[in-house]
Amino acid sequence: MSNDSTVTTTVTKESIYTRFTGHQGVMIGAFIVLAIVLVALLAPILAPHDPYQQNLLGRLIPPVWDSRGTWDHVLGTDHLGRDYLSRLIYGARISLLIGFGAALISGLIGTVMGVMAGYFGGRVDMVVTFLITVRLSMPVVLVALAVVAIVGGSLQVVITVLGLLLWDRFAVVMRSSTLQIRSMDYVAAAQAVGCSTKRILMTEIMPNVVNNLIVIATLEMAHAIILEAALSFLGLGVQPPLPSWGLMVSEGKDMMLFEAWLITIPGVALFLLVLAINLMGDGVRDITAPENRN
Repeated sequence: MSNDSTVTTTVTKESIYTRFTGHQGVMIGAFIVLAIVLVALLAPILAPHDPYQQNLLGRLIPPVWDSRGTWDHVLGTDHLGRDYLSRLIYGARISLLIGFGAALISGLIGTVMGVMAGYFGGRVDMVVTFLITVRLSMPVVLVALAVVAIVGGSLQVVITVLGLLLWDRFAVVMRSSTLQIRSMDYVAAAQAVGCSTKRILMTEIMPNVVNNLIVIATLEMAHAIILEAALSFLGLGVQPPLPSWGLMVSEGKDMMLFEAWLITIPGVALFLLVLAINLMGDGVRDITAPENRN
């Protein structure tokens, strides 16, 4: 019996691995995300210059592919003479930290609310549904702008504000998934043998909604990164001199007609990161869909 179980587990792991490696979107997204994560982690080693060091005599040096560019500053310098490649490398840390932090905060809030509403129903479900409706009635960008303008822009404030505003999708999906799982036979069996509510939630409900949780988390990470870039572009997000990609776009917008690379380079970096995260999320959704499971 144990040998059959071992064989079944091995086959299941192999089939999951095959589905992941065979999904082109997941592999492309994972490769780009992994590359950006490695760049962020190795920023002190990879960055050729101090991202905060200013050199007013070397302002607006174009990238190396321009006839005026130099190999000392491969991607040129900004309006304060700071090395653009170094700021781009360190900016990966800011974007990943904001995306992960906001998704973590919103995921904790939304998952707890959604699972509680779906499992207990009744008044708990009514309260959570009301809170979701209230949250959906508030435009995220305007609320974030107002809060950041009042409290002040900083990395911690941006992460907290976005985390407190992006939980609604987690709550809606977790509520729907929990409602479906609550009626399953294995949940009824656990209740019949006297398992505690905590045990049922942790061992029967959560393992069966984790795939949906991962998909929503990836989508909200990308959403948070875009929102941070928008806030920083408007001057209410991450504040100088931190090398945020959104802030780099904002700082280069005045020269966009003359030095277009100032906004093109960080803009392409944002595009690639958000695209990669979305590809991963879509791929996980396709792979973990019920019709694709063995």
